[in-house]
Amino acid sequence: MTNTLHRYGKAASFDDDYIVFCIPSPGRNDEGAVEKQKQFLRICARHDPANMGNGNRGSFKPERRLNPTAHWRRGADPDWEGVIAEVKKPGTAAAVFDSREKAEACLRDVIEADLGLSVNISASVEGAQEVAECCGIHRHSVEYSLGFADPHDHLPNSQILQLSTMCGHGMVSFNMARKMLDMVREGRRAPEQAAATLARFCPCGVYNPDRAKRLLEEARRRTA
Repeated sequence: MTNTLHRYGKAASFDDDYIVFCIPSPGRNDEGAVEKQKQFLRICARHDPANMGNGNRGSFKPERRLNPTAHWRRGADPDWEGVIAEVKKPGTAAAVFDSREKAEACLRDVIEADLGLSVNISASVEGAQEVAECCGIHRHSVEYSLGFADPHDHLPNSQILQLSTMCGHGMVSFNMARKMLDMVREGRRAPEQAAATLARFCPCGVYNPDRAKRLLEEARRRTA
């Protein structure tokens, strides 16, 4: 089970969202897993991921010394090496790709490395199956999220849900997603600025800033 299953949107909206995980099993194959997970992340970094994380921090790490206004002046370059260096114990390592081609190329290299750890793909069911089949893997299982139940109509609109649920741990709040949407629509911030800001609140590194940027651009065009 992965929190990334709760990403909101129609299947077609995940054409630029492919997540590859690498996870050891405690007591079974976790001995020496730290270096293997670092190797996994190095492989992912070679294939231009949109984001990458080690379970405790993503590529767009927040900085305590900065005040909120610094978000718009700071660089938005991902820190792959920082993510890799901070893998200290066996856990979750993941990378997000904005195209099927990148995910396939990464998975081929992971298969060749034969790390001996569990690897899974989170995407639309069709997208994940296509990536696996291209790499010679036959799917043995599939997990679904049952979606959202809101009988009292308290959930925000679909645009906010698509942006917020890319952090399945709920660290990107509905209000933050709403604020970024409003700022982009009003021309106060560029979509890439807003997407990078949202990604910094996801500590596990599976937030996809490239998909967020596309969603924000689409929202801006609809209000133009």
